[in-house]
Amino acid sequence: MERVVSGIRATGQLHIGHLVGVLQNYLKLQEEYQSFFFIADLHALTTNYEHTEILKGNRVEVMLDMLSVGLDPQKCTLFVQSEVPEHTYLHLLLSMIVPLPWVERNTTVKEMIRDLDLKENASYGLLGYPILMTTDIIIYKAHYVPVGKDQLPHLEIAREIVRRFNGLYGELFVEPHALLTEFPNVPGVDGRKMSKSLDNDIKIADSEELTKIRIMSAVTDPEKVRLHDKGHPSVCTVFKYHLIFNRSEVDAIKSDCEDGEIGCVACKKQLAEKVNERMRPIREKRERLSHEKDKVIDIFDEGSKKARKIAGQTLEKALNLMKLK
Repeated sequence: MERVVSGIRATGQLHIGHLVGVLQNYLKLQEEYQSFFFIADLHALTTNYEHTEILKGNRVEVMLDMLSVGLDPQKCTLFVQSEVPEHTYLHLLLSMIVPLPWVERNTTVKEMIRDLDLKENASYGLLGYPILMTTDIIIYKAHYVPVGKDQLPHLEIAREIVRRFNGLYGELFVEPHALLTEFPNVPGVDGRKMSKSLDNDIKIADSEELTKIRIMSAVTDPEKVRLHDKGHPSVCTVFKYHLIFNRSEVDAIKSDCEDGEIGCVACKKQLAEKVNERMRPIREKRERLSHEKDKVIDIFDEGSKKARKIAGQTLEKALNLMKLK
């Protein structure tokens, strides 16, 4: 089977944006490809290197979220990035051959430095994160990486690095291709991009009561003030949630909103019920798994051993080609 690789940064509990944008896609991929899904704890250090004490807990929270949605270790390889040190070794080798302008032109890094106001605190690791990202992919000779159209430029540097290595030392790595995926845009309750750091998210692990509170606080159409005011669903955050979690009733909700037949409070209550209904089995499974953390960690330990065996074989070939063995 052709291989797919993708990772999630270890920044703590995942939210419903991760669920509908990433994890649900993983469920499909594990049925169709030889899939490697990992917790990117080394990548988490690029912007949060001062607080490594939270990494262990964050890793476990992501493990619970990944397993609770239905990822099956019998169908995919689940592992932790730092448990496969071959990633760091190959990353070092690749960093020796990548021209500096390749990483300096990366717009994603520039945006992260700007958005996080890092300025002089931006680390060498952050600048070189595309090289580590490339390593994560090519060390498993992955054929595909699931990305949205806006992420296509991010994958091109990996392809460039593969061509450079193969041209210098001999054919080894596979040029990864994009597996174009439609990532639904799930805004935060304040209308901005859903993010833990902005405290505008609804987490997979949240209780039903907290989910309802979050949804009831969500921004709506600013022009719809009273019950019978005609609304504009296209600018309403709550309606965007309905499109994802309540598709069977979106036409009726849209019509009622535009005609002033439904108020925002009633609309939010209906949404909260649908979101909680959708999340209930996932949360129940997550709760069960939270009492079996040793078993959860064992699953990722076993996956890391499997991943390390494959990564080690690739690294060995790279060292031989570079005449370092």
